Amino acid sequence: MQAIMETSFDVVYLTTVVTLGILMIKNSKGNRQYTLFGIMAVVLGAGDSFHLIPRAIALCTTGLENFTVPLGIGKFITSITMTVFYILLYYVWRKRYNISGKQGITLTVYLLAAARIILCLFPQNAWTSANAPLSWGIYRNIPFALMGLLIVVLFYQSAKEHNDKSFRFMWLTIVLSFAFYIPVVLWADVNPLIGMLMIPKTCAYVWTVWIGYSDMKRIIK
Repeated sequence: MQAIMETSFDVVYLTTVVTLGILMIKNSKGNRQYTLFGIMAVVLGAGDSFHLIPRAIALCTTGLENFTVPLGIGKFITSITMTVFYILLYYVWRKRYNISGKQGITLTVYLLAAARIILCLFPQNAWTSANAPLSWGIYRNIPFALMGLLIVVLFYQSAKEHNDKSFRFMWLTIVLSFAFYIPVVLWADVNPLIGMLMIPKTCAYVWTVWIGYSDMKRIIK
């Protein structure tokens, strides 16, 4: 039952975000904000597929324990692509609110992204091991969480300042994604049921993409 339900959910998720992303790229009509948003959605779906597809195959065949290496590699790739996702989201913020300058914020975003990626490259992460250390899971997610927090603050302040009703909940989608993700990082190995929080986390990302797509449909006829 888990195999059927989880695989079906993942197929719907990946298909939805990639399709919406392609539609945004195709129909943005030169609007760089929506083109960036579309690329961001495709990066999200393509990156997650490296982990979710091996997981679906494992669940439907011989079990997760026999797919440790491909699942670990997929998780590593997803960690990198999610970092790229937030860099792109930062530039969506700049384009949407016509932000110029703010080089200190840009530098901070890139430093946090670089720190995240560098930490992911350390062999101590033991990506392909069945007993990867929790400590490194925490280390690599510290700059990632700080990056997410920065994006939350930027979207919250700008949407409020510009009375941007279309993007008024963008900050909340990011908060929810981290709120569901952090417990998984910390406690999923102890209690596998906590891993179920990845479902609402994924829904939060779909909401993020849907906000951008809906706004494009409203603006570009």
